[in-house]
Amino acid sequence: MESKRVRMTMIVALVALAAATLQVQAQSVLARDARMGPVDPYLIANRNAEIALARSAAPASISAQAEVMVLGRHGFEVAVRGTNHYVCLVERSWDAVAVGSPKFWVPESRGPDCLNAAAAKSYLPIVLMRTRLALAGKSEAQIGAAVEAAFNQKQLPALEPGAMSYMLSKQADFGDGAGNWHPHVMFFVPFTMRRSWGANLPGSPVLAADDASDRLTIFMIPVARWSDGTADPRAGS
Repeated sequence: MESKRVRMTMIVALVALAAATLQVQAQSVLARDARMGPVDPYLIANRNAEIALARSAAPASISAQAEVMVLGRHGFEVAVRGTNHYVCLVERSWDAVAVGSPKFWVPESRGPDCLNAAAAKSYLPIVLMRTRLALAGKSEAQIGAAVEAAFNQKQLPALEPGAMSYMLSKQADFGDGAGNWHPHVMFFVPFTMRRSWGANLPGSPVLAADDASDRLTIFMIPVARWSDGTADPRAGS
């Protein structure tokens, strides 16, 4: 009789665990099926303010001659033509995180980013595609599937060697209470094991994030100063 009770208790526990797992999976699917909602909270009403925010991603010696893109209702559009092959823009949440991140739809997220020529040619097309799809009302899951299909059909370029960007803006806000982080530079490489750069290891200054949906790894290296030359008081923390 005692063994029957034990078996029944185990069965009940397993059923409860399975139900909880299915609930979590269902919530995850529903989250990925969510769409961006109203466009206005993602926009910056003052075009000049967005241009200035985009330029704050890099030192003026770079950003003053860079092309600047701003977000419109149908995607990013060129606001200022550049002469040095850099492109500065303010990334929104759907550009800044991987598909599946709980921060995929965060209206207040603002990530000033200044891409060098290699990144502008090979990383920026992913940003522009994600943005067009988001503004067209596609869900997170649909965006991920479309990007995957575009890679498979060779509609998106392979990452170019040397692709990198500056994120040195004091005004960055990664939304959802996260605020800003340290000034840092980023390197974009094909989807790679983090250990190849010793990233995320104790004492290493290199951090890494794998983004399987975009088929790349981003290495992030904090630096000591913001784009205006002032020191980051939290450097080393």
